[in-house]
Amino acid sequence: MATVQNEKELLKGLASGDESAFREIYFLYSHRLYGNLLKLVKSETIAQEILQEVFIKIWEHRAGIDIEKSFRSYLFRIAENMVCNFYTKAGRHQALLKKLANHQDGAYAHIEEAIVSREESVFLVRALAALPVQRRQVFELCKMEGKSYNEVSLLLGISVSTISDHIVKANRFLREYALKHKELLIILALVLPLAR
Repeated sequence: MATVQNEKELLKGLASGDESAFREIYFLYSHRLYGNLLKLVKSETIAQEILQEVFIKIWEHRAGIDIEKSFRSYLFRIAENMVCNFYTKAGRHQALLKKLANHQDGAYAHIEEAIVSREESVFLVRALAALPVQRRQVFELCKMEGKSYNEVSLLLGISVSTISDHIVKANRFLREYALKHKELLIILALVLPLAR
């Protein structure tokens, strides 16, 4: 591990956009941070993804890093926040997957266990994150929270026909996204009828 003085020099370089300083900081902290993430999320794939997101955030906010404060604490706090966000989103999407499974035909009974894995939850988080903000909000309120179109209309101040349009377009996008990413189980889940 670098000395405090060396770390400060690296952080100064990082703040000025020095990519070699950034790589050195990554080298110093990524292995230990990955180990902590793996303990928290229990998935190598997800731990790797969050690790990359943490360092992307570090790079994007490099100018605001306070070199007088513990960088390690700052880094691990960002990681913990991202893990919390992951579980919050995954929990919401697990609810969606269960709702989808509850409305399936008997022929698809085997899908329920297969589609609720953590990796597919991450897939759904990513797919929904790609929707425009209002469309995602409408989709989550209607499909994940089980609100009626009328309830969502009153809540968001938009017409029922606009909500219907958002749902149709969101479903189409999610199916296309699933096809593109070859997530066949998600495709099957998304084409099942959903109760409003």
